Amino acid sequence: MRHHPHRSRRKRGWAALSALAALSLTATACGEAGGEGGAADASATEVANPLVATYDGGIYVIDGETLDVVEDIPLEGFNRLNPAGDGRHVLVSTSTGFRVLDATGARLTDDEFPAPEPGHAVRHAGRTVLFSDGTGEVTVFDPADLGDGLPETESHTTEHPHHGVALVLENGEMVVTLGDEESRPGIQVLDAERKEIARNEECPGVHGEATAMDEAVVVGCEDGVLLYTGGEITKVDSPDEYGRIGNQAGHEESPYVLGDYKTDPDAELERPERVTVVDTENGALELVDLGTSYSFRSLGRGPDGEGLVLGTDGALHVIDMESAEVTDSFPVIGEWTEPLEWQDARPTLFVRGGTAYVTDPGERRLYAVDIASGEVQGETELPAASNEITGVS
Repeated sequence: MRHHPHRSRRKRGWAALSALAALSLTATACGEAGGEGGAADASATEVANPLVATYDGGIYVIDGETLDVVEDIPLEGFNRLNPAGDGRHVLVSTSTGFRVLDATGARLTDDEFPAPEPGHAVRHAGRTVLFSDGTGEVTVFDPADLGDGLPETESHTTEHPHHGVALVLENGEMVVTLGDEESRPGIQVLDAERKEIARNEECPGVHGEATAMDEAVVVGCEDGVLLYTGGEITKVDSPDEYGRIGNQAGHEESPYVLGDYKTDPDAELERPERVTVVDTENGALELVDLGTSYSFRSLGRGPDGEGLVLGTDGALHVIDMESAEVTDSFPVIGEWTEPLEWQDARPTLFVRGGTAYVTDPGERRLYAVDIASGEVQGETELPAASNEITGVS
């Protein structure tokens, strides 16, 4: 059995806050929330700062204050989650597209952005950008227009379908990956009229993106990253010949981007113990040794831009991004091992404000951790093992 060092450690006032939130929820939940394709009365349930988690066979909508499961929505298949960007809705990646979940109303709507093999969903500068790996189509919309059917969209189709990603900057420029079924060599930048203004194909295996301060865009490669800032694309090399960076976490008030780091191209599953810190102001890349491995669902950023990594040692590791050093490690759950299949459930980190939410699917538990102190503010046992988790506020 796993050891849970913080089960009895809670901040004073959490119980009172939970009681108030529960009372508020009871007062507003005058009717039963709709499940899959539920009724249109979204006001029947109003969930406080909802969290949304997938499990094998459905989705939980969780009250972010009490950590109680408010709604259990059946939904077959392997489903993924993305905040829509409006503070209310979550996009559920299904087998056919991005389906709209009203998280605050605890209701899965019938609205769906069609997208064969739905991939990344990126929120930036008041626009949400969806990428269909199956068609190479990019869909752009204003998330503020969600809620009464699908909003108006802008579409762009890449030359070839591929596992890609795109985002739109404040000036209307679009950064989008290049690739096909055989290779993914880099990125291109399109102006507001969608004409190419920059291109770089020195990024083998391009994957993942993050945005930093002053709209610096970082895209991962198998040998470093591409950095787009000030109208120019720059290659930042890894210190190793094969130094793959894919999953990243940015912070729009920090010039630093946190990323993973793998060095074995032949590994069935590499369990790295180092992460990367990219300084977007000077194009420098630093490695940070954690002393423990982690997974692609382990990276996050704190409210002040600090780097956060959930290690397989069960601790939440805090990184000072400027010095590229680990400054704190807070034990949260027991030790765990990353599964071989990426779709399988594993402990996951989601950060909202000053709280880090950590799942432990092996114990079916969810923890709310204060990032500043490392104290567990609240915890709950879920009905089933969770997989992905996200939230809105």
